[in-house]
Parts: sequence; structure tokens; C-alpha cells
Amino acid sequence: MQTDNRLLDDLARMANGALNTLSSVREEIESRVRERVERMLADMDMVPREEFEAVRAMAQTARSEQEDLAARVVELERRINESAGGARSGTARSRAARSAGAEAGAAEKAKPAATRRRASRTGTASAKPASAKSGNE
Repeated sequence: MQTDNRLLDDLARMANGALNTLSSVREEIESRVRERVERMLADMDMVPREEFEAVRAMAQTARSEQEDLAARVVELERRINESAGGARSGTARSRAARSAGAEAGAAEKAKPAATRRRASRTGTASAKPASAKSGNE
């Protein structure tokens, strides 16, 4: 719509330019605010939504795998109990074997302690750390 009045045309152009300028200022303000918020979130150790969703999916997968493994353990324990029910005499033998193995393991654990005691009596090893001997601390 063209008018003969130049004043109105100039006012229309100025208003259009002002709107364009305001929209670019609005975009600039939005980008600055977004940057500031992202910086604040990074300082507070907040994670982005994408990372959160990825970790959440991994946790769900791990949980389902854990539940599957728990079900397998229950099934295996059931099978062991069924097979052990038929062979009661073997149970006593396995208990004796486990007991003997535990005693042997205890003897092995006790051996290094005795060795350390002998070494400390002869002066080849010390119970105190070097820093405690020097008195630096």
C-alpha cells in the first residue's frame, strides 16, 4: 500500500527497522542468558539431559541383567539341592573336604605372621615405618 505521504512511508520503514532491531536484540539476550545458565549448571556439576538419559539406560540394562543372573542363581541352587538330595553320603564327604581345606588355608595364613615375628627378632625387618623412626612427623 503506497501512499503519497512520504512522512508515513518513512515512519513505516523506521517501525519495521525498529522491530528487526528488537528481534535481533531479543535473540542476543536469549543466547547470553542461555550461556550464563549453562555456565552456572556446569559450575554446579549438573549433567546435561543427554548424559543423564544415557546413564539411566545403562542402569536399567544393568538392573535387568542383575535380575536375570539372580534368577539363574536360584535355578542353579535348586538343581544343586535336587542332586544333593539323592546323594546324602556325598554331602558328608564334601563337608569333610571343605573342613580340611579351611584348616590348610588357616595354616597358610598363619605362616607369614610367624615368619614376620622371626624376622623382627633377628632385626631384619622393622614394625615401624621409616618416617616414624626419623621423627619427622
